[in-house]
Amino acid sequence: MNGHRFGVAEFCTKQIIMYKSSVADHPLFSSFTLQQHQLKNRLAVAPMSRVSARPRGVPSSDMQAYYHAFAEGNFSMIITEGIYTDSAYSQAYPLQPGMVTSEQVNGWKQVVEKVKQEPVLFMAQLMHAGAISQSLSSTLAPSAVQPLGKKMPEYGGGEGAFPLPAAMTIDDIKTATAGFVQAALHAWHAGFDGVEIHAANGYLLDQFITDYTNQRNDEYGGCTHNRFRIIREIIQGIRTQTPASFLIGLRLSEGKVNNLKYRWPEGAAMAREVLREVTDIQPAYTHIAAESGHWQRDCLYTDGTSFTGLARSITGLPVIANGGLSDLSMAEEVLRNGHADLLAIGKAALADPHWPLHTLNGHAVRPFHPRMIRPSATIAHTREMRDVV
Repeated sequence: MNGHRFGVAEFCTKQIIMYKSSVADHPLFSSFTLQQHQLKNRLAVAPMSRVSARPRGVPSSDMQAYYHAFAEGNFSMIITEGIYTDSAYSQAYPLQPGMVTSEQVNGWKQVVEKVKQEPVLFMAQLMHAGAISQSLSSTLAPSAVQPLGKKMPEYGGGEGAFPLPAAMTIDDIKTATAGFVQAALHAWHAGFDGVEIHAANGYLLDQFITDYTNQRNDEYGGCTHNRFRIIREIIQGIRTQTPASFLIGLRLSEGKVNNLKYRWPEGAAMAREVLREVTDIQPAYTHIAAESGHWQRDCLYTDGTSFTGLARSITGLPVIANGGLSDLSMAEEVLRNGHADLLAIGKAALADPHWPLHTLNGHAVRPFHPRMIRPSATIAHTREMRDVV
């Protein structure tokens, strides 16, 4: 009997060793160099709105623990939730953190200090909601176009339609641009390794890129080069205010939070136009978001190319892919076939902040369940639901 038990234990041990060996060979767990930073694996935490700041947009102790858990869990890169960039029109949600006031910057310093106890690249995502703020009754956008969709109550914005935005004047555009530049400078002072400019998912900068939300006939409208102008000016402005070692990433997408299934009518041709603009400004990386949560649905084109793959080949820059890529077979396809260099994991990381460690070591990972972010997307609610669903 004792010999039989030993045999079973020995067999199980061998199976675990074989699993760890095969997973360790997965490209997810190979190292990668991003400028001066050596990343231990290809796994980043995707930006996810958590509506958990203190009043006045100051990061909370919950946020310190939340971000530190990902660093402990062996993610090599963490991108924060979207941080608003000015106190006038940029805020997207109630209890969204800002990077505007000294109190907010000091709050982020404490988060950075906690996270940086681990060897991880920490990026602050900067965003302006534009027309699709969940919380503001008066909004600005490239053009006075009624936003599609409705507000999302799980993010504290109530229900119903978004307000009709006012069309931005040139002075409004300059103010918004200055807000991004100043927020990036604040992020540098807070200790972040860099910033990610959020030009995706239907928010302000994506509203400039997208033809149906940008009906301007001035230098910020019309051709792709003009519609991309505000992003170019933001990144150029940040470079004048921060050290060369400070990373500036850029997030793009086709889909939007209020129009999940949207794809550019021009398909890959539009991707190439946008990516030529990206090449001119040379961000540290390009992060392509799949807003529906499915990389294949949101990023593949009928000619067999992908938005992420085109980003790599056209810009020559590192690319982060996103969208259901905690699936190991899909992750391997995306990495080995040259579609991306890094993968941003969202829901899987939310459900299990130690996902990289657990996956590498053959431990069970906690699966995501929609109740983790509904009816509330706060950190406290997610934490509670992890033990329930």
